[in-house]
Amino acid sequence: MASNRHVGSLGLIFAMLLAVTGCASDPLMLKIVSAPEALIHGKLNAASDTKPISDLPGGGMLYATDRAPVGISESGFYGGARSQALRVGLAKLEVGDSDLTWEKAREISILKNQAANYPLRVTGVEEFGALDPRTPLTEDGVSDEAGVARARFAKEINERLDQSSQKDVFIYVHGYKVVFENPVLISSELWHFLGYEGAFIAFSWPSTPKSTAYFGDIDAAAGMARNLRELIEFVETSTKAERIHILGYSAGTRMVARAMEQISLINRGRETDPKRLGHKLENVMLVSSDIDRDVFAAYLADGILGSQRHLIIYGSQRDRALQVSSVVTGHKRLGSTMTSSELTPAFRRLLSNNKDRISYINVSNAEDITLDNGHGYFRSSPWVSGDILMKLAYRLPPEERGLVRDPTTGILSFPPDYLQRMSAIQSASFAALCSNKSITVPVAPNCKAKPLLTPPKK
Repeated sequence: MASNRHVGSLGLIFAMLLAVTGCASDPLMLKIVSAPEALIHGKLNAASDTKPISDLPGGGMLYATDRAPVGISESGFYGGARSQALRVGLAKLEVGDSDLTWEKAREISILKNQAANYPLRVTGVEEFGALDPRTPLTEDGVSDEAGVARARFAKEINERLDQSSQKDVFIYVHGYKVVFENPVLISSELWHFLGYEGAFIAFSWPSTPKSTAYFGDIDAAAGMARNLRELIEFVETSTKAERIHILGYSAGTRMVARAMEQISLINRGRETDPKRLGHKLENVMLVSSDIDRDVFAAYLADGILGSQRHLIIYGSQRDRALQVSSVVTGHKRLGSTMTSSELTPAFRRLLSNNKDRISYINVSNAEDITLDNGHGYFRSSPWVSGDILMKLAYRLPPEERGLVRDPTTGILSFPPDYLQRMSAIQSASFAALCSNKSITVPVAPNCKAKPLLTPPKK
């Protein structure tokens, strides 16, 4: 009888996972994201907007993956099998309409039109090789495969940084149940909305496109964190990057947080060393975080706040996927916003006393927050995507991004008049930037355009 109950419980768990996180019809494609409403229209690179989406700067998206290459009989480029080698390369993209420009795509998404006819797709990859951190770079070239891969990857990153006003490297780490192509496609969107500033790297860890693979995926996300850590070290020591930003999503936040904990442990006793590991880490974002809250508390005890300049957590009370994860695991998730009664005095003090080091943002009341089961809001909600991009592009504090802070809990949120706040903030910033040409910002605005905060009339 007990055995039957156990089997029944497992069946219920799998049914819940399938109901909340069913696979897409074509996992190799991705619909174009809704345009972030809070961004200034014209802030992006206007020249890039008029080119086809597939015509990315540098010829494609940079990627790093610890997935094993697919076999001869398999489709795609890298599968869900794990590899201890961290492979790097360049991915080529195309869109359903080969002539579609980002300018047209943004118009489509702002007007809330269906983007089903304009899916992004990865059409090919050029692998540089395995990124062996033990192989030094030399001025006159290298002969071994790992050295060639390191030299080529560093060259590609530096070429993008040389074309940018800001020397920032952005790394996106995806969630569970997706194929290799997914983070590449999402990274291309994020990079576009950042005006192709800096260099963007899609980090693709070995998840699989199966809802029933949840437990294997979360093991991989935490267990393969050392490869993300080594990528960070490579970017810090082998490129011209001045700052590194990481955006982790869903189960991918397990990898990001674990890597930050490893960095904090490695740096014990070296906290003031300007060359310590992670000294270039600026913003680390945990979005829809599928991390056990108690595990995160342990990371805090290990000094995770010292691993980057600012740790930002986005959470929602309306995230159905994390609600299921809490039931399946029996533990509350970090990305499920804490109620006032759940906040411990210690966490309240942490948020109040470390405003410049950690932000906890409740997105429960943001626009379109319940789309995609309330879990994919960093793409479906134009408010949240705009806030993430504004932070990455301008490194502004929360109040200058239109957010408000609860004085009793220290938790930030989107107020009902968010767009009006953003309108006032952006109008003032827009005027200041366009009247003072000596100010340098990550993404310069087009001063001939006006701020666009709400969809234009059809």
